[in-house]
Amino acid sequence: MPNYLYQLQNGSGEVMAGQLRASSKDAATLELRNQGVGRILSVKPADPFSAFISALRSVKFEAGPGLKDVQSFTNQLAVMIKAGINIRSAIASVAEQVKKPKFARMIHQIKDDVEAGHPFSDAIARYPGTFSPLYVNMVRASEMSGSFGHMLERISDYLSEQIETRNMIIGAMIYPAIIGFMAVSTTIFLLTFVLPRFLVLFEGKEDLLPVQTLMLMAMSMFVIAFWPFLVGGIIAVVVGFRFGVRTHAGRRIWDTFKLKAPILGGITKALCISRSVQTMSELVTAGVPMLETIAITADVAGNVHYSRMWLNVHNSVQQGQKISTVLGMTSLLPKNVVQMITAGEDSGKLGEVLRDVAEFYAKELKYKIKAFTSLIEPAMILIMGVIVGFIAMSIILPIFSMSKLVK
Repeated sequence: MPNYLYQLQNGSGEVMAGQLRASSKDAATLELRNQGVGRILSVKPADPFSAFISALRSVKFEAGPGLKDVQSFTNQLAVMIKAGINIRSAIASVAEQVKKPKFARMIHQIKDDVEAGHPFSDAIARYPGTFSPLYVNMVRASEMSGSFGHMLERISDYLSEQIETRNMIIGAMIYPAIIGFMAVSTTIFLLTFVLPRFLVLFEGKEDLLPVQTLMLMAMSMFVIAFWPFLVGGIIAVVVGFRFGVRTHAGRRIWDTFKLKAPILGGITKALCISRSVQTMSELVTAGVPMLETIAITADVAGNVHYSRMWLNVHNSVQQGQKISTVLGMTSLLPKNVVQMITAGEDSGKLGEVLRDVAEFYAKELKYKIKAFTSLIEPAMILIMGVIVGFIAMSIILPIFSMSKLVK
């Protein structure tokens, strides 16, 4: 345990100093208070290392709420509201079951705001990082229409579908990522640990070695000699990419690539259309004003090109045009989707039509993800086999050739 220096002032006003061992600064202070030796003036670590340890222990890392936490909160709240429990009691009951302290404090603050007379939509609007504009606007619309419990249930279902979609995409990428990592790791291991063991056998016999073996030897020596620069270069590329996609130009280039890529493009289009249309369907059905609906749809589109498309729709609708008029001039939506939206506008059943389109593209997204997974798995295995086989043959063939010469 670290040492702590303390200063006390006794009953006669005399200042006393001393040192004690404790697990933390708070523990040292508590021990001094229990001793009742006087008024505590200061407690500080006795050396810089102890100060660092104390500061590190005092830092509390609290995870914020994720999409799953918000969905669980919404689902529980919907069940209680539909059961006839008033909103204040329902929020308090849900807060007691939340395990993340940060989210629990947030819910308690929402409860306090509601008890103070603020609408639930205004209370959650204070936390835009947790409750999206879609969530807030749907709740606000339900408060005006009197369908609060039913709307919370719909929001919960919407969030569940978003979680399912995200898990599908992550699940589809896990296997290729594992195979890719194994392929790279195996290649590095063979180049840096296995191949150097054979270089002694090949010294002075370079003229007898095949071209692939010479290439592999040069690659092995390069990796061994310059591995710090290679690692630094990889880190620089990853960091540069992370920062690059956060800029407007970088994000535009990356989103364009995702739309143009052979297999990834189909998945990206299906994902953007499904997310946009489903969001718009929920907002239209909830009674949110059309301009707000389109603006929120642009925010959640997930691709700058689709976001720009919906912003163009927003500007055109603001000028009195129909949604389908602008969508008919873009290549980002299939013609049959535009035709269905046109029919929905003309019949006054836009929300229902959008829901049907969203369900269709949700199924289309699942199909494309399964097709991608079924295609990428054998491709990754084949690539890994080719790499390992090339390295193995480049090592084994020269050994066979030299053994024949010895005979």
